Amino acid sequence: MSETTAPAASVAAAGSAGGRRRAARVALRSVQVLLALFYGIASALPKLIAHPSAVESFDRIGWGSGAMYTIGALELAGAVALLVPVLQSVAAIALSALMVGAFIVQLTVFDGQNAATPLILMVPLALIAWARRGHNAELLRLVRRS
Repeated sequence: MSETTAPAASVAAAGSAGGRRRAARVALRSVQVLLALFYGIASALPKLIAHPSAVESFDRIGWGSGAMYTIGALELAGAVALLVPVLQSVAAIALSALMVGAFIVQLTVFDGQNAATPLILMVPLALIAWARRGHNAELLRLVRRS
């Protein structure tokens, strides 16, 4: 290989690696937006407006409207935080904790009906928590400065 072709090959390899990284960032951001929409609209909204299906579910659990509104508010806060760079990792961890609770409730109260849903949602949440973990140090600096 001549000296003139070697740098061109390394530049092309670096360019394709940069393109893959950018594509991965875009894909992860897209997943975050989709999860934020899901948690904000499909999950939190019915609880916060006391949709009959949500009321019925929480009555069946035996927790009542207070828990329904609290969980709806936590889901909405998590949805918004998934879109805030410094909060993304923490939001994904918090929403994963909610999903652990949802999984347990699905198993114990609803006889496993839809128990896979919280587990499926935890997979992209774990990916977000891991990929965005670098923001945790920045969040810690902000908290300590206050």
